[in-house]
Amino acid sequence: MGINVGKEGKNLPESMECLLKDVREKLKDEEMFQMFCNCFTNTLDTTVKKMEDGTTYVITGDIPAMWLRDSVCQLRPYLILAGQDCEIADTLQGLVERQFQCIGIDPYANAFNEAANGHCWEKDETDMGPWIWERKYEVDSLCFPLQFSYLFWKNTGRTKHFNETFVKGARKILEVFQREQHHEEKSDYRFIRKNCTFTDTLSRDGKGALVRSGIGMTWSGFRPSDDACTYGYLVPSNMFAVVVLGYLEEIAEEILKDMELKEAAGKLKEQIRKGIETFGITRRDGFGEIYAYEVDGYGQFNLMDDANVPSLLAMSYLGYEGESIPGRLKEEVAKNTRAFILSDGNPFYYEGKAAKGIGSPHTPVRYIWHISLAMQGLTSDTQEEKRKILEMLKSTDGGKALMHEGFDVDDPTRYTREWFSWANAMFSELVLEYCGYHVKK
Repeated sequence: MGINVGKEGKNLPESMECLLKDVREKLKDEEMFQMFCNCFTNTLDTTVKKMEDGTTYVITGDIPAMWLRDSVCQLRPYLILAGQDCEIADTLQGLVERQFQCIGIDPYANAFNEAANGHCWEKDETDMGPWIWERKYEVDSLCFPLQFSYLFWKNTGRTKHFNETFVKGARKILEVFQREQHHEEKSDYRFIRKNCTFTDTLSRDGKGALVRSGIGMTWSGFRPSDDACTYGYLVPSNMFAVVVLGYLEEIAEEILKDMELKEAAGKLKEQIRKGIETFGITRRDGFGEIYAYEVDGYGQFNLMDDANVPSLLAMSYLGYEGESIPGRLKEEVAKNTRAFILSDGNPFYYEGKAAKGIGSPHTPVRYIWHISLAMQGLTSDTQEEKRKILEMLKSTDGGKALMHEGFDVDDPTRYTREWFSWANAMFSELVLEYCGYHVKK
């Protein structure tokens, strides 16, 4: 008998049914399994639209626009099925094509419309266009499409998505990253939003807080939360850039046979890595050397972590490895950083009656995020800790059997966003990893 999910008892693809049966057996928790079913199937049911041109458009959930970051995270768990399910693989390939089309339109935009209809979040003072929903420049918005194109290749063996659209988009990404290494002198990007909180706009007439140019790292206007950076060198996003530029090197050499692109990606990768390791590390009493969340290159830094990915918590998940230099072990810095951000030293770490974990200035005080809990589980070293996190996720759904954005650590029935596709996907990936299923890298 097939597994039916939801009120309508919908039938699922055979590949998904087989996976769900195995997950049910391994979890040995029917309530958790039903939550997983809801979360795992929710994205395909509610957010994915196949377009006439063969591309895939993915809304974030309760907002009718496609974020470059969110759309990757929403579909990432399906990579596990894509190698054996052609229909799912076609859907994912369509997303890659759509994302690089969007980057070709404007690499500074973070969210795009389904059509050139001029819809937008706000009438911001920046270089808007009819395809753009929002134009907050976020380094991670350019990293995620590169990551997904690479992971899609590794999990399916397909390479047709490495086409002209991809190459043009990849070159634009390099150009933007290089330009924003010298934001003060070379960048024309500006963003001003009127009548809003300070986290929704950039200071200095839309240019953002002053940063030191030429230190290796690349500037970001906003965090993956869509909140403005305090200091423009966002360390976890730069870590992510290092990883995906390494992916681009491999793609350029093995698939594209483009040594010029390979060398450009490799050179930029090492510049950013050196910048992180030189300017992104500070010392905190009781923890030793740790990575800062943001720096300006002049010596100012912001010690925190945010629930949204990329985060410092997500270092190992993203695949970032620092450098061992005299007197410093890269493993120690990462270990110290994790200890710090999972403590009250992190101003957005909260402990309460129902849960404990990392929240965000994007949501109320003492609200933590299901995304950060899932990431804590995905980056833990033991099955025991993963299970504890899964139990915490199960017990904080607010009775909805779906994941939220943020929730009150003392009362999980108080939350933001009744359902959140990105969070559903992160929970699903943690369940799958716990059960022995992994996205190939």
